[in-house]
Amino acid sequence: MRVLVTGAGGQVGAAVVRRLHELAAGRRRDPVEVVAADHGLLEVGLRDRVLSLVAGSEPDVIFHAAAWTAVDACEDDPDRAFRVNALGTRHVAEAARLVGAHLVYVSTDYVFDGRLARPYAEWDEPNPLSVYGRSKRAGELEVDPAWTTLRTSWVVGTEGTNMARTVLRLARSEGPLRFVDDQRGSPTVATDLACKMVELGLARRPGLFHVTNAGETTWFGFACEVLRLAGLDASRVEPITTAELEPPRRAPRPANSVLDNAALRLSGDGLLPPWQESLEAVVGELV
Repeated sequence: MRVLVTGAGGQVGAAVVRRLHELAAGRRRDPVEVVAADHGLLEVGLRDRVLSLVAGSEPDVIFHAAAWTAVDACEDDPDRAFRVNALGTRHVAEAARLVGAHLVYVSTDYVFDGRLARPYAEWDEPNPLSVYGRSKRAGELEVDPAWTTLRTSWVVGTEGTNMARTVLRLARSEGPLRFVDDQRGSPTVATDLACKMVELGLARRPGLFHVTNAGETTWFGFACEVLRLAGLDASRVEPITTAELEPPRRAPRPANSVLDNAALRLSGDGLLPPWQESLEAVVGELV
């Protein structure tokens, strides 16, 4: 089996590559060959390059993790956001059809507007508030129903830019740390997400799945937990509202983006562990 990973230099893509290599090491009778395509090797917004790489490698499965995830920057450059997140996904999907590959697409909780009082299930109607959310929703529409789409949220890990690393960086400064307490979500550790992505992708499971670690919190609660796990003073963290952020964020965020992993739960598939348990390993590595 040959597998292609787009966005292999990013947080999720790198975790998927590691998981695939772990599987490859243990599958002597059914080996897995991994083609890891970072941005330097593959810019998904360029159709010819996508078609050329996929035609040349002829993968059986494509894990499409490449995306522009700078939420506020997307507001200032919507053309780039849609070129990468929407049109780039169209190019990867076209290439997948040409070689008969199964596609796994990674989407986001930001496709919802956050107005529901309960967690969002896979069958709830998307209504993104931001350019980033709209571009990722547009990417979802490029994916065939027979392929796999995963929505996830608040991804953290030991690589890339994420809130766990941000909290620890800010903790090196003096004074209080202020995080919003009116945005709720489910933190998701990249290694856990990658394991489920690979599981669903190699099994060629069709349809839409919400995949997050169990439990929910606010960014204030998340920051407190990061400091506690790092052995630092969590009382330094102060709760604020989104309206009190200085400077204010360019892109609106959903107040509630907790995802119900209903498709996994109702089909009897294993769910990811509580976010606090998995975050402990991440913080342990970062410190």
